[in-house]
Amino acid sequence: MSTEAPTSMETETVASETKLESNTLPPKPKFEPLKAHEMSDGRIQFRKVSVPPHRYSPLKKYWMDMYTPIYEQMKIDIRMNLKARKVELKTRSDTPDVSNLQKCADFVQAFMLGFDVPDAIALLRLDELYVESFEIKDVKTLRGEHLSRAIGRLSGKGGKTKFAIENASKTRIVIADTKIHILGSFANIKIARDSLCSLILGSPAGKVYSKLRQVTARLAERF
Repeated sequence: MSTEAPTSMETETVASETKLESNTLPPKPKFEPLKAHEMSDGRIQFRKVSVPPHRYSPLKKYWMDMYTPIYEQMKIDIRMNLKARKVELKTRSDTPDVSNLQKCADFVQAFMLGFDVPDAIALLRLDELYVESFEIKDVKTLRGEHLSRAIGRLSGKGGKTKFAIENASKTRIVIADTKIHILGSFANIKIARDSLCSLILGSPAGKVYSKLRQVTARLAERF
C-alpha cells in the first residue's frame, strides 16, 4: 500500500505542472500583412504595351483619362516611351496589390485594340472581364468580295448589327479589318462570338437576332 500512494501523488504533481506550463505559453505572434513591394523582395515589376501606329493619336487625346485611374487609384506608375513607342508601367512602394499591374496592362492593351476608355476601364474595376480576339479566317477562309461582304454583315447598316449583339450579350465588340476583339465576361463573350461566327458563315441578320433573343431570354430566366 505504501508503494502505490507515492506513484499516484507523483502523477498528480506532473499533471498539475503540465497544466501550469500550458497556461503560461507565450502569446501568438501577430504579423502585419506584407505590402506588395515586400512580396516581390522589394523588386520593381514592369509591363510594356506596344502602341500601334493608328492608335498614336487617340492615345495622345485620351492620355489623361487613362493616366488618372492608373496612377491615382491603382497606384501604378505609367509613362510613354516615345523612342520605343511603348507605354511602360511599373509598381510603386505604395502599390496595394501586385495584380494591379497586370490589370493596368490589360486596360492599356484593350485601349490599343480599339476599345473606348469608358469601356476598357471596366477591366480595372471588375475581375471577371476578359478580351478575346480572333480573325475572320479562323472561322471561314474568305477572299475578295466574300470577305468584304462578311465584314459588312458583322457591322450591319450603320453598325446596327454590331450594336444589337453588344446590347444583347452585354459585351463590347471592335471590328478592325479582319480582326475581331470582344470585351466581356466569359459567358457573354461566348454568346457574342457564336452570333458573330454565324454571321461570318453566312446566316442572315434576322436569324441571328432571333437566336440572340432566345439566348438572352434564357439567361434572364437563369438569373
